[in-house]
Amino acid sequence: MTDPEEVNGVDEAGDKQKQKKASKHDSGAADLERVTDYAEEKEISSKEITNAVSMFEEKRNKENEEKLAKEQELQKVHVKKEDIELIIREMEISRQKAEETLRVHRGDVVAALEALTN
Repeated sequence: MTDPEEVNGVDEAGDKQKQKKASKHDSGAADLERVTDYAEEKEISSKEITNAVSMFEEKRNKENEEKLAKEQELQKVHVKKEDIELIIREMEISRQKAEETLRVHRGDVVAALEALTN
């Protein structure tokens, strides 16, 4: 007699397995399609990259200009050589650091020493 699963020479169990494999394949392909659609939406144009780079350059240039302006302003402050020597001797720091601190505090030795001790 024939198998109950086999009707008219067709294996129903085999057909079901093939359908499951096909549906798994279709589901995987659909998932992959969603991923690639998402990635395509997220592509960045070269114009956007150029804009971003120029924005960073502008920001860096602005910061450099501000730093240069601050340094020029500090160079205008008159400091005494004796005050610089006092700070170097008392705090045991470099001449450059002593002079910079004194200039930041507009030549006020006490304020500069307090800033260095804190």
